[in-house]
Amino acid sequence: MLKPVSNKLISTATKSRSAQSFGAFYATVRGFRHEPHRSEDIDIPSNNDFILSVLRSNPSARDAKSYLAHFGARPRPVPVPVHPPPPIHADRHVPRDIQPIVEEPKPSPIVTSILDPVYHRTALVKIQGPFTDRQLESITRGMVYLQKLGLVSVIIVEQDQVPRGEEGEREAILEETTRVVEALEKQGAKTRPVLDAVVRLGPRPGEDPTTASSRVPVPEAHTMPSDLAPIRSALRAGEIPVLSPLALDSFCRSARVDANDVIAALARGMVEAAELDYSQWPAEAMCSKTTVDVDLTPMRLMIISKEGGVPSYARSGLPHLLVNLESEYSYIHDTFQFPWKTTHPTALSNLALAHTCLAYMPSSSSAIMVNHRAPSSLIGHLITNKPAVSSSLPHALLQGNRGLTSNTPTLLRRGLGIEVIRDHANIDKAKMTRLLEQSFGRVLDSDPFYARLKQDIDFVIVAGDYAGAAIVTKESSSVDPSASSIVYLDKFAVLPSHQGDGTVDFLWVALHDETYGLGLPFSVNPNGGREGRGEGKDLVWRSRSNNPINKWYFERSSGHLRMGDWVLFWCDAEKRLKTEEGRRASAGLSYIEEWEHERLALWTSVIPKIPSSWRK
Repeated sequence: MLKPVSNKLISTATKSRSAQSFGAFYATVRGFRHEPHRSEDIDIPSNNDFILSVLRSNPSARDAKSYLAHFGARPRPVPVPVHPPPPIHADRHVPRDIQPIVEEPKPSPIVTSILDPVYHRTALVKIQGPFTDRQLESITRGMVYLQKLGLVSVIIVEQDQVPRGEEGEREAILEETTRVVEALEKQGAKTRPVLDAVVRLGPRPGEDPTTASSRVPVPEAHTMPSDLAPIRSALRAGEIPVLSPLALDSFCRSARVDANDVIAALARGMVEAAELDYSQWPAEAMCSKTTVDVDLTPMRLMIISKEGGVPSYARSGLPHLLVNLESEYSYIHDTFQFPWKTTHPTALSNLALAHTCLAYMPSSSSAIMVNHRAPSSLIGHLITNKPAVSSSLPHALLQGNRGLTSNTPTLLRRGLGIEVIRDHANIDKAKMTRLLEQSFGRVLDSDPFYARLKQDIDFVIVAGDYAGAAIVTKESSSVDPSASSIVYLDKFAVLPSHQGDGTVDFLWVALHDETYGLGLPFSVNPNGGREGRGEGKDLVWRSRSNNPINKWYFERSSGHLRMGDWVLFWCDAEKRLKTEEGRRASAGLSYIEEWEHERLALWTSVIPKIPSSWRK
């Protein structure tokens, strides 16, 4: 029999749920407040607008650290006065006209470093028009802001309203390129229009695309290191290169091609050229980023269009927030609805472009598909490398967030494969142990841990080659064997090298789909699990009260209960919770319902008895 819940426990739980509700509301207001719409006819002083864009990105300490790792901080020499003033002795009279020196307040080192980068990197940018002059002004202002932050754009201009093969198309494309150049120069940028082809159609000589790995798409065009001379020259001169979508055919004739072919060829070619540069630099030059000439490696891919992000079946057509291309690419194609082919005709081709480019770009790189109405989001994307809103937040909170609109960008990462394991024998224990010990910074007591896992395993979600894992067990009550087993999140771990690259969100979304999100249409992602089939289950876990990750847990849990040195968290099965919310709408809101007393008693009697997994 279960012990009855004491009044003290219920009171504590009630306060906990009340505090959690207030915390969720506060997080919603704080995290999702968005600026009121500004009319395009109102100009803000450019410097103030730039600084506000940086501040609105609200980078965390980890975000700023990651940004500084890529762009560095400009070393400032200590000023030495040419004629230092003589020392003032206590017994000397100080003339009245000599005023005491008042030190000006110093800005934050992080803000100073962000606003004064030393190490410039490159981004591939597709400007997919047509755009009005006013729209181009907004877009190019964003490009100038990015350059101030250390990210220099290599821009490829596309004009969707100029049909392929039509007479005069080349002139129309070159005219559009000139418009972009002029818009950039009006913003004070130095530009260089590159009106000749820098890529070549077809595979690279000696390369057979049919033998290439299907996991690494081969671009329809290629470029050699020598072809990149105009781009390299522009970047060395501090100029933004602006290219037309032209390529050389087998007869060395310049012809208009799809801009995506040019961008994919540049992504691969610039990465390979940068690797060649690094191999030729002396060892001492590798120790100092300030000695590097121009790093051609693209850090970002930005696709700016009128369509914006990729529509999501899980958000009723609003854009995907974060896409794991490794595991979601095919499924997004399969679930792309017919009406979207009219409203977002190039969404899938741009998705394919991101898939191809990110396959060659560094694993830390990302792509963003953004509407021309939200150029300021590019600032936040550069500094934080995160989506506008976390995709692992509760679905109800995402659905009710007014900040999520058709203009919300889609962030895309190369990502990792997601695998669901249900038999403990299929777990690579050596890799799992390494993951857990590096993530938690403690030594795993392996034998009893894996013995308990063999007996109680529900499932394990593994991201990539054990870059992250979520271990879920079924816990039963020794007092009441007839009670339903608890779906318990025993371990949630991500390697330090993958923290901040989206792996945490990818894992949690998969965990949601396998537990408390079951039975709902937005939980059918093909992660090798149940694909949305079944009834949702409450997910329960505990965390030390001083664990810094608890803030993240508070935002994603339905409720929590403090138990001494521990905090008990849970996520209610969303399908049942939706029914409960409908009933409460007429019956009045109560934080702890009668039916919840029993499960709270079960959880608080079972969870504290779970043994530690770590050596003393």
